[in-house]
Formats: sequence, C-alpha cells, structure tokens
Amino acid sequence: MVHEKQNGGGALRVGIDLGTSRSAISSSAGDRVVVDSFVGWPADLVARKVLKRDILFGRDALDNRTMVALHRPLERGLLKEGSARDVDAARELLQHLLSSVGVTGSKLQSTAAVIGVPATALRASKQQLRGALKGIVNNLMIVSEPFAVAYGLDALVHTMIVDIGAGTTDFCVMRGRYPADDEQRSLTVAGDSIDTQLQRLVQARHPSASFTIFMVREWKEKFSFVGEPSEPVTVTVPVNGTPTPIDITDDMKAACESIVPPIVESIIGLLARVEPEFQERVRRNIILSGGGALIRNLGPALEKALERVGGGSVKVVDAPVFLGSDGALALARDAQDGDWERLVG
Repeated sequence: MVHEKQNGGGALRVGIDLGTSRSAISSSAGDRVVVDSFVGWPADLVARKVLKRDILFGRDALDNRTMVALHRPLERGLLKEGSARDVDAARELLQHLLSSVGVTGSKLQSTAAVIGVPATALRASKQQLRGALKGIVNNLMIVSEPFAVAYGLDALVHTMIVDIGAGTTDFCVMRGRYPADDEQRSLTVAGDSIDTQLQRLVQARHPSASFTIFMVREWKEKFSFVGEPSEPVTVTVPVNGTPTPIDITDDMKAACESIVPPIVESIIGLLARVEPEFQERVRRNIILSGGGALIRNLGPALEKALERVGGGSVKVVDAPVFLGSDGALALARDAQDGDWERLVG
C-alpha cells in the first residue's frame, strides 16, 4: 500500500478508483492511498494463528496467499456475479481504503464518495455495486472511469481518454458535458489479457518452466513494451526445479502488441461519431492513462497506426496511479446536492 499526505481541508469528500488490479483513494483532507485489489481471509485456525489477523489486504494478502482464501472481488471493473464472498470482499476493500485515509466510525456518515467504474458498465451492474456498498458512506455517486480522469485533468472539450486498466480498456470522448453512452466504450483487452497471453506463450516455449500468473504480472509491469525492444527480456524461473534464465523478449512483444489493433479500431470507431469539423481536434488530443499507459512505446505505436485516418497525437500521462481517484475527488468537490441523488452515467 502506498500512502501520500498533502495539505487539505473543508468538508470531507473522497474519490475512489475501484480497480480490478489496484484501487486508489484521494481525500479532500489531502491523503492519497493505493492498494492492490486483493482481500484474504485466513484459510484455517493454523493460518489465523500464524498471521494474527482476521483479514488481509493488498500486497499483504498476496504475499501470504498460501495461508489465505484470496479474493480479487472485481472482474473487468465490476463485482463478480454469484459470489457473496466477493461482495463481502468489495465492501471490506472499500472500508479499508476509507480507513486508510482516516474515514472510520462516525466520519463515514458525513463523507461523500465518487467511485469510478468501466465506461460502458451496464446500469444493472452499477446498481449491484451501489447496493453492495450502500450504507458505508453518506452519499455515493458512480461515474465512468475515463470521465473521472478527464475531469481531473480538466480535459473536458474535444478530447478522447483511453484508460488501460487491468480488466478493461475504457474510452471516452469529451464534448464539454457528461458523455453519452455512444461516446464511451469498453474493451476486455487490457492488462489481464496481456498477462494471460504472456503466460500461454512462455509456457508453450518453455514447457518445463514453472511460474505463476503473479510472476507473469510482475514481468509485464517491469518489462512491457511494443515495437523494438531496447534490450532482451530475461527472467529466471525454476526449470525442473533448477533456477534457469529464459528469454521472453518475443513473447512479451507479442502479448503487449495484441492489444494495439482493437484499441486503434475503437479509437477510429469513436472518432467517426464526432462531428466532422471537430474530428481533427479530437485526433490531436488523445490522452493515454491507466497502468497500461506505461507500456513502453505504446503512445508512438498508436500514433503510427492512426496515420491511416489522418494522424493523431497521443499524450501519455506521466503518473497514472491517482488520476482516476483525483478526478473522482474533483467531481465530489464540485457535485451539488441533486447530483448525489442519482446514478450518473
């Protein structure tokens, strides 16, 4: 868990990016925290004796996953269906985020929260999330994640946000007002799909190697790239029980580049819905955010692919971790009383 403290004050508002892989919270008191979106309960009495805790969160849960029933409650940015334990995990995760910025006890009922979800989440799914989190805070608004990013960046007119998370890649065209459904889109090609493909490719090339999806995720976060590699990507894994270096350069390239064509097609499809006189302005103002924005050379690769429709300019954000939660906080600060009574989006 990463915790930052800044100066702040006034009535308490929080913005939350409840993500598939990581969740972040920003508060009007100046606190910002990010945590891996994992919750774990001790597997049995032995584990509870060793851990000396009744519940674990984030990296703590991951590092002790042999001793816990590990839950990743969000799938593609939404609560997993059909699992009461995952609903419990989502509530626990939200309360953990709130407590990490000092929102506990009586403060919960005087706090208003804005939470970001994938761009085209079904209304019923948003209602499910709202129901699961009901009663934790006084007021709750659920908005589109890329819209929250745009709001925080003040990129509200003739801009396209492309937010690459773990579960989804979300798109939003901003036209100076809250975006309509046909101005937003979500794809399930994102960080998790890269992990799955990378795992499959490496296993096929090195069938005797032993590794987990958690190791694959760490490789991706450290070495991901598209285009030409700056250097070979080598990792060490057990092969028949012996730690062995293996080259995964080609596999990393193929897995990361698998998301480029569908992202480009979605950008072009949304551009076609923009009024003709504004299309060039939007093409020149595409913002790439989310953890996937950190894939090396991805911005230039998208720009090159957009040459067939007249070119484009893709700005890659420098520090995407708190963009969603900071944007949601900005919305929470600006929201009027009536905005809290409805489910935005």
